[in-house]
Amino acid sequence: MGIPDIVKQVAKNEAVEPAKLARAVADGLVVIPYNPVHSPDPQGMGQGLRVKVNVNIGTSPDHADLEEELEKTRIALKYGTHALMDLSIGGNISEIRKAIIKECSVPLGTVPIYQAGLERARKDAIVNMTEDDIFNSIEAHAKDGVDFMTVHCGVNRESIEKLRSAPRVTDVVSRGGAFLTAWILHNDQENPLYANYDHLLDLAREHEFTLSLGDGLRPGCIFDASDQAQFTELMTLGRLVERARKAGVQAMVEGPGHVPMHQIESNVALEKSICKGAPFYVLGPLVTDIAPGYDHIVSAIGGAIAAMAGADFLCYVTPSEHLSLPTIQDVKEGTIASRIAAHAVDLARGKDMELDMEMAVARRELDFDRQFKAAMDPDKAVDVRENRRPAHEDTCSMCGDLCAIKTVKDYLRGEK
Repeated sequence: MGIPDIVKQVAKNEAVEPAKLARAVADGLVVIPYNPVHSPDPQGMGQGLRVKVNVNIGTSPDHADLEEELEKTRIALKYGTHALMDLSIGGNISEIRKAIIKECSVPLGTVPIYQAGLERARKDAIVNMTEDDIFNSIEAHAKDGVDFMTVHCGVNRESIEKLRSAPRVTDVVSRGGAFLTAWILHNDQENPLYANYDHLLDLAREHEFTLSLGDGLRPGCIFDASDQAQFTELMTLGRLVERARKAGVQAMVEGPGHVPMHQIESNVALEKSICKGAPFYVLGPLVTDIAPGYDHIVSAIGGAIAAMAGADFLCYVTPSEHLSLPTIQDVKEGTIASRIAAHAVDLARGKDMELDMEMAVARRELDFDRQFKAAMDPDKAVDVRENRRPAHEDTCSMCGDLCAIKTVKDYLRGEK
């Protein structure tokens, strides 16, 4: 069998050998989320590839504006996201999802249990969801063209018992994890996504979507990081990764939320070991809890550390995290913060160095127009410069004629 065209395209974009990439995909070390119904620009996440960034958007019960979510989609794409997730829980979720899929040129992910839980809650209560509610939602998302889905299969009776005995501060902060934790405890039954995992694999194989094995028991604060509940869930996900590979289904693993800096490297190493090199998709990690309004920076710090340790896919965090539904501006700032973290790691690995060289040369030449073109956010750079115009066009208003580059260039380069 020949190498699929989408693998060839990713190989070309990543400057790797197509055959080598095809082997990595076959071995489960790389995923290329690609539902033929959507047919996005192919993106690869995993071993040997650039670090990728995901942007979350979506409505809430308090604010459901489709046009705003479409503009968030456009902004995320403009500033270089590699994937998008629609986490809508307000308004007509199905119609919102279909509209975003049409607007989105990169792989799109969802969390189908949100819709299953919301629709059941409108009738009576989330804990009264049926297995059919859950799996019908997954199939509906797949038929619409969703490329990857977060499924909290590791939230099971075993991990919840560890949660009961763990002295956690924040208990469960994952929305999907909370739905399933409450469902299991109320119904005294096993998580349908875990108990009927083979059916989930059948759906994924039939509709060609990638599993993103969710971290429903991720730590919600620094003090809950690296506890028994988190690692019990991770051990379960490791077994489920192997079952997905045997079934011919692509799977990546989602990672912890709040983790202090000194524990990030070991968390990544543990995931890579337990999950046999499966691509690691991390939310943050957030390295401190006390910076509301600046959590995009907190996340970028943790994301850079995680990616240097081997994480493959960074889920952005916006300044609104823990506070409110993100605005369009928040989406922009969160996207760029995570892009900076991802690029910094790629640069350290010798990738895309020409981008920084272009900026360095432009700065040496005091060519500000060229600097703007080389910037990750040209509009921001222009706005900052225009906000305080320099007296001389070939310097900035920080140093003026005392510009270090200008002074040394005149003499060192013999141009004076």
